[in-house]
Amino acid sequence: MVSSWSQRGPSGTTDTVPDTATLALHVLTSAGFGATYSFNEGVRTVAPGHAMTYRDSLSLCLSNIITFAILPKQYLSLSFMPRKLKRLGQAAREFQQYMEEMLAQERNTESKPKSGTPNLMSALVRASDEDTHSKEIGQSSKLGLDDAEIFGNIFAYNLAGHETTANTVAFALVLLAAHPQYQDWVREEIKSTKEQDYESAFPRLQRCLAVMYETLRLYGSIVFIPRAASLESQTLTYEGKKLVLPPSTAVNLNVQALHTDPKTWGADSLSWRPTRWFMETSQESRPLKEQAASQTFISPPQGSFIPWADGPRACPGQKFAQVEFVTVMATLLGRCRVKPKLTNHQSEEEGRRTLMEMVDDSAITAITLQMRQPEKVALCWDALA
Repeated sequence: MVSSWSQRGPSGTTDTVPDTATLALHVLTSAGFGATYSFNEGVRTVAPGHAMTYRDSLSLCLSNIITFAILPKQYLSLSFMPRKLKRLGQAAREFQQYMEEMLAQERNTESKPKSGTPNLMSALVRASDEDTHSKEIGQSSKLGLDDAEIFGNIFAYNLAGHETTANTVAFALVLLAAHPQYQDWVREEIKSTKEQDYESAFPRLQRCLAVMYETLRLYGSIVFIPRAASLESQTLTYEGKKLVLPPSTAVNLNVQALHTDPKTWGADSLSWRPTRWFMETSQESRPLKEQAASQTFISPPQGSFIPWADGPRACPGQKFAQVEFVTVMATLLGRCRVKPKLTNHQSEEEGRRTLMEMVDDSAITAITLQMRQPEKVALCWDALA
């Protein structure tokens, strides 16, 4: 992806969103299914026996998830259905076929003496084999998975880890192009981090993580979280007052209101400022390497920052998303500088302002927050010397 973007030179790329979606899918297929691809192949290539790519079939399924909740997928293939709905039916069949092929391939790998690298699919296959074995000996296993449950887990894995991370990366890149001073700030830390292994490098790349947190704070994929009270009344204390929630009361948590509350985030709560995630200390005179090692990452008050939800139902993929995001930022900003493509004699300031207008023109598409017109402004990637 780095080479693809930097080779476009001054014309830039308007494919930031689809390209980050491809990247996120390649990460998921590697960690989930043990399959690795080059950037221009894999999920964006139509596989033999298919009419759609894995990426396109999954994207259509995810962006129309509400339609699938209303109409069973078998109805979408009926002859009198509109072409758009038939297309969704085709996407559902294609994605199902891809999942079946991945499952068959993993079972074939598991049967060999030297199996591949452990991944999500291999774990699900082992659980499925346990279920099959339990039935063969006449026992009922609550831990086993049948094929339908495996497919459900795969879809949930893609739903939770695809659009959310891809959107966050895309938003962050546009925001960094609009705020070049933070590119320099992050790049200082990247240059000071010589380690390549996860255990040593990840804890040091806190500025990359701060970029992620600040992007999620203002432009998180999930803007509200539905919850419900238990079967018993719940008593809450808010600003000294006791409030009673009746049993089974539906509650929607307004994530963006929490993430922009001036009481927590200050008077500039609506401004994108990654440095807010560090304690302000006077260490400018110290070497950068020592600064990076002594930075104190702020933990906001409990319940005030919940991009992955909170409590026992928090997203289990939080750390996975963090590692993926930090790795992408360290790779991109360590090799390139990003800026908006200027048109019609625009000044640099006007170009950055146009980027912010594009970011702020976002809306919920199906279930996640996305830019309406991400192709409006091209991003230029200049390789660093």
